[in-house]
Amino acid sequence: MTDYDKLDAWIDAHFDQEVRFLQELVRVPTDTPPGNNAPHAECAAQLLQGFGFEAEKHAVPQAEVEAHGLRSITNLIVRRRYGEGRTIALNAHGDVVPPGEGWTHDPYGGEIADGKIFGRATAVSKGDFATFTFAVRALESLQSPLKGTVELHFTYDEEFGGEMGPGWLLRNKLTQPDLMIAAGFSYEVVTAHNGCLQMEVTVHGEMAHAAIPHTGVDALQGAVQILNSLYAQNRAYRDITSKVPGISHPYLNVGRIDGGTNTNVVPGKVSFRLDRRMIPEENPAEVEAAIRAVIAEAAARCPGIGVEIKRLLLANAMKPLPGSKPLVDAIQKHGQVVFGEPIPAMGTPLYTDVRLYAAAGIPGVIYGAGPRTVLESRAKRADERLELEDLRRATKVVARTLLELLA
Repeated sequence: MTDYDKLDAWIDAHFDQEVRFLQELVRVPTDTPPGNNAPHAECAAQLLQGFGFEAEKHAVPQAEVEAHGLRSITNLIVRRRYGEGRTIALNAHGDVVPPGEGWTHDPYGGEIADGKIFGRATAVSKGDFATFTFAVRALESLQSPLKGTVELHFTYDEEFGGEMGPGWLLRNKLTQPDLMIAAGFSYEVVTAHNGCLQMEVTVHGEMAHAAIPHTGVDALQGAVQILNSLYAQNRAYRDITSKVPGISHPYLNVGRIDGGTNTNVVPGKVSFRLDRRMIPEENPAEVEAAIRAVIAEAAARCPGIGVEIKRLLLANAMKPLPGSKPLVDAIQKHGQVVFGEPIPAMGTPLYTDVRLYAAAGIPGVIYGAGPRTVLESRAKRADERLELEDLRRATKVVARTLLELLA
């Protein structure tokens, strides 16, 4: 047997344990919001300790967490040093969006059915807590001489932009790896992704009794005018195309609207939140300026309306870095062997924490356990699930990649 065969055999022999590890992680909720995620980090650290992995617990100061709109964050770093050489970080995030409605399985049950594990974050990205942990365990089972270090970065702020997760670790110089792999899907290695601009728009009018509406200024009508202009802009985005395979064009989504006080009152204030995805070729400052101009022009057509605009998040797009080539080549090589098909290098319309590593000069890619598309995983939808065979095979690919880069 080659060392690669031995890795595969170890993962097969311990796969039931890997699945149980993932089930335990899924059963501790990490809904963000509200973002009380320190308890999950404690659970993960305890489980890791059972494998002989000591997790450093890096609690983000409470004032910073609350200023960011969350309740508690403890980021974890596990450092496995084997000798002199490069450091490869493996990052997955434990925070998730709330489950929502429509589930036919317990979102926190980790139930197994039809060869799949069901639950919030099974695919994105507690599943890769398991992928990365068991890839490292398999690597160490060889007891072969290795050159370098592997770090597990398990963080808890991806849903709110990552600044309190990897961003916080990097700013505080708690880590500085040479290469990194972030949680992803099995059938492609992602080298580029969209950027994201999120904004909160508050439209001010003047409340009035519904029996005499002419004495007020309807903030909702102003908001509708602005929304119609934004949606018209969204249709125009289809004419702007990216040259990155896997990324199509920019788009805009309004995901939340709040306003008014009662049915019989002219609404005096309405607010909404928008999400603008930016292709790698776009300039974020120009995108933000253009949206602000569209909003201002629409508001100007509504006498008496005032508008406040607050930027909530600006996540830059990730572009391929030349230094990521060893990761891409190794993942493609071993993915072809394990999956029996080519693993293309491409972009994704998502935005991820990898951009924070890239901004710090750390080349990275996105790869992990999951299906061919986000839609298949049902991430951020009811009945999120992960094919167990994808988990098994992705663990083998990551373990093989680490062996090739550190041997």
